[in-house]
Amino acid sequence: MKYKGRIPFGYERQEDELIEIPEQLKALEEIKDLVKNKILSLREGSLWLEHKTGRKLSYQGLKNKIDADARLGS
Repeated sequence: MKYKGRIPFGYERQEDELIEIPEQLKALEEIKDLVKNKILSLREGSLWLEHKTGRKLSYQGLKNKIDADARLGS
């Protein structure tokens, strides 16, 4: 299936397909846990992700991912 939309954090587009970037997805999971456990704020988590992966994810984008996990029961 060809993908034409915005590329989500943790993925890259190759020939119109989304390919996982395991290092980014692992970093995202680590940060989501730290934010959920109130060890880091959303803003701190967002900055840490950019420092660790070189890719930006806004604090609101991070919140949306955490909220989506909560809705899915993760």
